[in-house]
Amino acid sequence: MKRGNFRIAAGALLGLLAAACGEADKPSEPILPPAVEAVRIQGARPDGAVQATGRVARRREMDLSFRIPGVMTRLTVEAGDRVAKGQVLATLDPAGVAAAEQRSSADLERVSRDLARDQALFEKGFVSRARLDDRASAVKAAQAAYDAAAFDRRWARLVSPAAGVVLARAVQSGEVVQPGQTVVRIADEASPLVVKAPAPDRDARRVEVGARAVVRLDNLGPERVGRVTRIGQSAGERTGAVDIEIELPPGTEARSGQVADVRIEARAASGGVGLARLPAEAILEAQGRRATVFLVEPGASVARRRAVTFAGFDGDDALVSGLPAGVEVITAGAGFVSDGEKVRVIDPARLLGAAAPR
Repeated sequence: MKRGNFRIAAGALLGLLAAACGEADKPSEPILPPAVEAVRIQGARPDGAVQATGRVARRREMDLSFRIPGVMTRLTVEAGDRVAKGQVLATLDPAGVAAAEQRSSADLERVSRDLARDQALFEKGFVSRARLDDRASAVKAAQAAYDAAAFDRRWARLVSPAAGVVLARAVQSGEVVQPGQTVVRIADEASPLVVKAPAPDRDARRVEVGARAVVRLDNLGPERVGRVTRIGQSAGERTGAVDIEIELPPGTEARSGQVADVRIEARAASGGVGLARLPAEAILEAQGRRATVFLVEPGASVARRRAVTFAGFDGDDALVSGLPAGVEVITAGAGFVSDGEKVRVIDPARLLGAAAPR
């Protein structure tokens, strides 16, 4: 090789080596800890209180209807009207009822004449005892039909059985109504206001009749203290929930249908240990009543495995015991970290933007 060409090749080789050494001297990019989401536990329920949501109602609410069919010619009340005991609320067309009563009265007169005639003939020996007995039975049947028609005439008017307020009306004047079809629904204002709150069966089993319950109506106004008066003996077919009835104190201002949040005193679950509520995704390795979660070690942002007692699911949440108040539990990402591994806790609201560790 010529000396000039050798110098050129050597210079190029030295340049490549210098570039390679320069790349090796550059500092490598830091590897960030895995990002996770976490929730802070506000504290378990040490008293085992049952939280539920229900609706306010009068204990005695009635669907009123006619016992006979007919055309309703008059309906005098609207929803929200107050009614007195014995007040006529609606009436049926009396023509059909009156015709039935007249027909049954005529039948009764006819069979009564037949009985009187055969009685005279029986005494003379012209008719048998069996025929006379049949005539007597026919009179009894006609009398029963007449009494039923007279009773139906009284039921052509719909009368309020108690003083109260009309909650709803289901039909209009001029409609044909059938026996048992609801015409109006009324609430007896002499009966107490109650909250009927469905609760999971596992919670209902911990509640006793007479237990104290704190009630808040529509998240407004002051809290009211009521008492549990009834606990359902069967669970709903679709929800599996058991109705708990709480009687509100006298003087409570509320309307039927209002939503109420209740907190009911109950025996603590899990052998007397309070329960904390977590997102279900935080639960790992659940087997029976045993499960694990990952906590974020305060100050160090390190994941720490923690064993807890698993009490089941409630909707999208898991109920556990064995966690102190104030700890942070890893939710999203819990399945991708290891015990003792450093983590970054990400604010979920910023996941789509420039997320930053806390």
